[in-house]
Amino acid sequence: MAVAGCPAFAYETRQTLEIDADWTFQLGSRSAEVSAIDPTGWRNVNLPHTYNAVDGDDGGNYHRGPAFYRKTVFQPARSAFTRTFIEFDGAAVVTDLWVNGTYVGQHKGGYARFRFDLTPYLRPGENQLLVRTDNSASLQVAPLGGDFTVYGGIYRSVRLIRTHDVHFDMLDYGSSGIEIRQSEVTAKQAKLAYRVRVANDGQVDRAVRVRVNLRNGNATVLSLETSLSVQAGAVAVADLAGELASPHLWNGVADPHLYQSEISVENYAHERLDSATVATGLRSILIRPDQGVLLNGRPYSVHGVNIHQTMLPERGTAVTDGNIDSDFRLLKDLGVTGLRFAHYQHPQRGYDLADESGILVWTEVPFVAKASPDEGFEANLQDQLRELIRQNRNHPSVFVWGLGNEIYSVDADSARLLDGLQALAHKEDPDRPTTYANCCAPIDGPQASHTDTIGSNVYYGWYDGQFDDLGPWLDANHVKRPATPEAVSEYGAGGSPYHQADPPSRPRPGSHWHPEQYQALYHERAWSQIAQRPWLWASFIWCGFDFPSDGRNEGDRSGINDKGLITYDRRIRKDAYFWYKANWTSSPMVYITSRRAVTRHTADVAVKVYGNVSQARLRLNGRDLGAQPFENHMATWNVRLSPGKNTLTVEGGSAVDIVTWVLTAE
Repeated sequence: MAVAGCPAFAYETRQTLEIDADWTFQLGSRSAEVSAIDPTGWRNVNLPHTYNAVDGDDGGNYHRGPAFYRKTVFQPARSAFTRTFIEFDGAAVVTDLWVNGTYVGQHKGGYARFRFDLTPYLRPGENQLLVRTDNSASLQVAPLGGDFTVYGGIYRSVRLIRTHDVHFDMLDYGSSGIEIRQSEVTAKQAKLAYRVRVANDGQVDRAVRVRVNLRNGNATVLSLETSLSVQAGAVAVADLAGELASPHLWNGVADPHLYQSEISVENYAHERLDSATVATGLRSILIRPDQGVLLNGRPYSVHGVNIHQTMLPERGTAVTDGNIDSDFRLLKDLGVTGLRFAHYQHPQRGYDLADESGILVWTEVPFVAKASPDEGFEANLQDQLRELIRQNRNHPSVFVWGLGNEIYSVDADSARLLDGLQALAHKEDPDRPTTYANCCAPIDGPQASHTDTIGSNVYYGWYDGQFDDLGPWLDANHVKRPATPEAVSEYGAGGSPYHQADPPSRPRPGSHWHPEQYQALYHERAWSQIAQRPWLWASFIWCGFDFPSDGRNEGDRSGINDKGLITYDRRIRKDAYFWYKANWTSSPMVYITSRRAVTRHTADVAVKVYGNVSQARLRLNGRDLGAQPFENHMATWNVRLSPGKNTLTVEGGSAVDIVTWVLTAE
């Protein structure tokens, strides 16, 4: 019921202490246990930290094994708070925790947030935390395969959270304990349902009230409350529901409006025992096989890139929120409306930024390449899916749950695992569809039959086939399964800004020659075919950024997958980036391609320019070479260079670009 409640008294509901600083670390041998720790082998580190920052992208055999972290934390003898939890945003891949020499527990999975209740193990004063992480491959923990480096360590932040006896459930698969569902969302109304899990870790039963205030800026637009009895040592669930008239909809990149849901648990003295604020975007999303995505009832083009979690040279996955913010600025500048978070749960900062930016997100469980018949593997996969959904279901940006990527073994084990994930996904979240990234086969094959929608990883013109095979192949799929919504989940080609060939010939994917121009040509042809098929519900380039895959030995260096539109160090946006910017953005831009082919040996050249304006004018060393219209966001001039330095200037409305090439003798 929706009622106006009494205000709660000022009362500190929980205390959060970041503990990233002042850890010690030592690397273990392949099978090292706690007994093998060298008392003199510790060195100082701060979190986030990975022990693969150097060897994870050098093309060698990176360390996959255990390591140990140690930190002293202080527990006050007297406090307003009675419970203490430790929260890991991410540690890879298997994490064990001891406090003061007593074993606390284990978490299996390298990409989700998880917590332990430390209350029984802490004593007043100093307490020693000992953490063992292990990124070894295990038949019981996903992922078993994949074309990416599996970094080890405590590579995301850690904090202590102190609460009262009554609090939101802290042990609900790393979630907030709060679920927000929305239905019948239109411009006229939105129905909201809140499910709040409240834990009572005290010795006596408690009667509390759960309140929800939905705020739009400074205004409260919906208030809900209900009574709840919580037995000692148990968790109880409060359900609240209401309707909002004339909601301001979350409308993608054009208008990503967010409300704030303020949820609190109070005692009958109106003291607030716990509270949380959840960004809430109201929208309806449907995926249709003949229309693609309908956002708030209207067709919406979902186009963008695949990204791994942010990884950087000499840092690996141990990055800051600022690094993630920087990546998102590059992606927003590109004009993406969608992202695929490959191939596992990403840090919460990415989901928050997608909410704020209006970018739709496909996010997935790390079921990659290989399946295992081990019963423990199935249990772990399902736990990782529960974590993924419960931690991210309140994000308006998340619109599909991915259940797997390129599972090569088409057999009973993979079918059973995918079917189990499908059933679990709909149990955990009845409102969102599922999908699967299918590789190397049409979508009428058995591996593509387990999810509500399907994506195809297809690389015509790179690994096999020709550029123009893509469109007919997609059409054939559409005929085979006309009732199944289809996306292009991956397409791409390698490209090095240090490899220049104008015009290019087709390289071998596994070679050490990946010219930037061929990558751009690939994307020109691929996107032209994708854009002509609006029934595709999404398309995602592989990929946004070059990333570490330590087993690779190709392109301009070992250990890197170079299919990104942006280099691993983020210093260079490749030509293909600007091809998509010309197609996906409206602020006037022009861009001269092959700009890094500075030294020229042939006087007669074709100058190709990408742009999103109607026409542009080219000048060579100040001499006007005339205007050309843009056709399909490209314009070309045939130009004769002069010996020595040649400065080319292209102007299209308010947009200008300049490059300098040097013509030398053969």
